Amino acid sequence: MSGSLPGGPADGLDRRLLSELAGDGRLPYAELGRRVGVSESEARRRVERMASDGTIRRFTMERGARGASAVVLVSVESGSDTARISEDLARMEGAETVYEITGQYDILVIMGADTIPAINDGIDGLRRTPGVADTNTVIILRKVG
Repeated sequence: MSGSLPGGPADGLDRRLLSELAGDGRLPYAELGRRVGVSESEARRRVERMASDGTIRRFTMERGARGASAVVLVSVESGSDTARISEDLARMEGAETVYEITGQYDILVIMGADTIPAINDGIDGLRRTPGVADTNTVIILRKVG
């Protein structure tokens, strides 16, 4: 089998593996392989390859209603590399999603943690990131729908 192209699955089996992982990113390789009809080692090899070639960029989980979430709007210092800062923020503990945006702010970060104090700790770390000039934080009270 030829390798996948960067950013995309190589074949139908890769797409089936991705579909299963999208439903449950914590599936053991043995169960994942069973669901798509391959061995545990073949499932592991393909997932590891897709993770290393960029097809899978990260494994995430959806938080339940008990977790705390916040939207953090970030301004970067003039002359700073917004893309680099965005990448730094995306690697931070608690950063669930990072967007580069237009307008008064340059970056939007969705933060998640188990508690509001843990959210505050994450925001404090975000503010210490080199190149971050200012932030505006909104705590999410509830998700509708």
